[in-house]
Amino acid sequence: MHELIIQFDVSHPVELLGAGNANLKAIRKHFPQLKLIARGDTLKVLGQTADLEKFDAFWADCVKHFNQYNSLSTKDVENMLLMDSNTPASDEADSQTILFGNKGKIIKARTANQRKMVSEMKTNDMMFAVGPAGTGKTYTAVALAVKALKAKEVQRIVLTRPAVEAGESLGFLPGDLKEKLDPYLRPLYDALMDMIPHDKLAQYLERSVIEIAPLGFMRGRTLSNAFVILDEGQNTTENQMKMFLTRMGRGSKFIITGDVTQIDLPNKILSGLIQALNILDKTKGIAKVMLNKTDVIRHPVVETIIEKYANPKSNK
Repeated sequence: MHELIIQFDVSHPVELLGAGNANLKAIRKHFPQLKLIARGDTLKVLGQTADLEKFDAFWADCVKHFNQYNSLSTKDVENMLLMDSNTPASDEADSQTILFGNKGKIIKARTANQRKMVSEMKTNDMMFAVGPAGTGKTYTAVALAVKALKAKEVQRIVLTRPAVEAGESLGFLPGDLKEKLDPYLRPLYDALMDMIPHDKLAQYLERSVIEIAPLGFMRGRTLSNAFVILDEGQNTTENQMKMFLTRMGRGSKFIITGDVTQIDLPNKILSGLIQALNILDKTKGIAKVMLNKTDVIRHPVVETIIEKYANPKSNK
């Protein structure tokens, strides 16, 4: 039996091992043939040489992930462990890079369903990406759009949202129409600012290479050679969704994102997203990706919140 000694380079080992050694426990289950002993800022691994080499490569990917995202959740560890054992995790991770954002930031698909979004858009011109908050559906969609623009696969990007009030009133917001609507569109701006330098983004917006507008502004248009994203699709009416879907012109890609558990439409009005998912199910050229709580990449407590709201009776 041989041993491998790993010295932690981070200030707090818990950042790599997880709270209560949760990450370490997940790794132990995957490498039962090895004995892992964590003490202080050192991890001792005992086992056969071949197994130690596999573990060393995997651990390097864990450290790489931590250095890139400044976090390593148990979900991240489990996702890496699920990768093909014949393929180094770092190779798989690199293959999921969508593009490089500001200051070299790597924008990549980080979960199984995000990776499915990437692969489905290679073979389909329209996609519905549906799931709860924090699953990265909008961020991944914007990244795919920016990638297509940079690769000159499309000539422009159009991002839109329905201006539906979620308990607030547009009328009481200060400013002109644009200033009233900007808060609704802010998540789209935030994603773009991660991926495009500020000056370049300003130029794109000024020249309408990138257009961000409320859904009502789409009526009567044909959107050709464009990558178009409808965000918060659950807040469209049936007529609004039909109107949007029929804006598609030649050479365009459409992604519709939404969360059917957070519909802000008035009572008794059917969500256009729910209707479209049913009507267009299994339609050639249209993909459907259903994200879930396992794709949540925000703070770990977000996954718990989603679970509690989905199953309120379990709280009693």
